[in-house]
Amino acid sequence: MSIKRKLFLGLIFILISTVSFSQKVSLKETATAVDFQIDDQVVLTYQKAKVPVPEGVKEAYSKSGFIHPMASPSGQVLTRIQPKDHYHHYGIWGPWTRATISGREVDFWNLADEKGRVDFDHVISKKQAGGAAELNVRQNHYDLKAPESERIAIEEDLRIKVKPADKGRYLVDYTSTISTKIDGGILLDDYRYGGGLGLRATEVWGSDNSTILTSNGDQRMTADGTEAKWVLITGQTDAPEGKSGILILSHNTNKAHPEPLRVWPEDNYDRKGNVFVEFTPIRHESWEILPKKKYTLKYRMIVFDGELSAEEAENYWRAFVK
Repeated sequence: MSIKRKLFLGLIFILISTVSFSQKVSLKETATAVDFQIDDQVVLTYQKAKVPVPEGVKEAYSKSGFIHPMASPSGQVLTRIQPKDHYHHYGIWGPWTRATISGREVDFWNLADEKGRVDFDHVISKKQAGGAAELNVRQNHYDLKAPESERIAIEEDLRIKVKPADKGRYLVDYTSTISTKIDGGILLDDYRYGGGLGLRATEVWGSDNSTILTSNGDQRMTADGTEAKWVLITGQTDAPEGKSGILILSHNTNKAHPEPLRVWPEDNYDRKGNVFVEFTPIRHESWEILPKKKYTLKYRMIVFDGELSAEEAENYWRAFVK
């Protein structure tokens, strides 16, 4: 295919991806959650309340402030929470792991250590317009072992926007803006996990019935630690097409873009339910968060049934950053 034809097709794709669709997205808020509905089907839920842990599991694992369930257009649930191998995994979420505050290590990810955690605080705003729906919330990252008393280390404003897309798919914009009021700031230490956007996928998916592909052509066995513009996760489901998936796009203004990835290889944990993928901007380099300054990370997810090609993924990324 000629370069001119590729550019023309890419332009057509962008135009198609920005037109209005007949489907409408609405919000329904309850005391514990906010549902995003496309027509009458719930496709995504943001959890405001702490979700109880299974009997016998440490209470510290209970948390709020995450997306689950996320469903495909046909209703297939693509996320999971509190898996037995990692009770601190919560659908789609992005806590920082190793942080240094005034010379002390604080971990917002590993809840059992009780050094830190991230929870929902309040709804900032909601909006429904143009067939799309948007939710803005405040999430607080707590330093639980601060010398004087528990305190908020990082304030995070999270924006979630859902909009119908082409071919019966839908897109989710996930924009995280963080800041701190702590004198001296915070150092988000370089580590293979932390921040960005993480996905613990459905327990149905494993090494034998799902695939992972990055913008550089890496697959599950080679993707970990590489840098990418996008990552495509596809797996077997009960959808009429037999498959469903999520394409995750990293914006070119993000820290360390193209962003490093954490991808569990095939031999990680059990062969079933072992799909974990995360954009990790601090994988190779620490990130200094200065007081009273805002830092933003932007991601977009395309949720689909059936297949989504690498060429389509690249066009979605171009539309995202255009």
